[in-house]
Amino acid sequence: MNSIALKAKNIVKYFNDPVTLKVLDDISFEVKTGEFVSIVGKSGCGKSTLLYILSTMDTTYEGELEVNHQKVTGLSLNQLAAIRNSSIGFVFQFHYLLPDFTCLKNVMIPALRLGKYSYKEVEERAYEKLKMFGVEEQALKHAGKLSGGQQQRVAIARALINDPAIIMGDEPTGNLDSKNTAIVFDLFQRLSKEFQQTIITVTHDEDFARRSDRIIEMSDGRIINQH
Repeated sequence: MNSIALKAKNIVKYFNDPVTLKVLDDISFEVKTGEFVSIVGKSGCGKSTLLYILSTMDTTYEGELEVNHQKVTGLSLNQLAAIRNSSIGFVFQFHYLLPDFTCLKNVMIPALRLGKYSYKEVEERAYEKLKMFGVEEQALKHAGKLSGGQQQRVAIARALINDPAIIMGDEPTGNLDSKNTAIVFDLFQRLSKEFQQTIITVTHDEDFARRSDRIIEMSDGRIINQH
């Protein structure tokens, strides 16, 4: 039986400006290790807000969150930053690469920050990740010189440099054409099936969601369906 990679229990979130508004209402679910989950729903339903809580970047919520069997609710900002850097990889709709840095250096940055490996080891690991995604030939090019699809693959390589247990994506294919969307989906599926890395994505792409292991559907701050 698969272990539980992430567990959300009775998550409630309010926005208080200009008036108090409940944006997440009693959210509870579990994600198994190696599962590929898509969170869907109309704009404004709370799915991106939920993802930022799941990723530990937003701490102003009620309820409890566990990541890799560790309760993260209530931990200090420094403790949460350490958990994010070692256990969670994040892929955004926009790649957020540093355009004047090489692709290799962009991928290396989180591992250098983690401080677990020597510079040479980090460099070798970064090359491995770029090779996994078919962009190793771009390693020494400035990130700003790459196509959008190549940049997103480099961004995913960067998210994976520390071998995180969980990869979270906020509309990771939102800026990509259908060809590159298919490439990114296949990469995520491979990470899930071959490497047992857990994938949690927020997406508006129905085809992308349909091909994942499970869909969590949200409306008005609540989970209305899981299938």
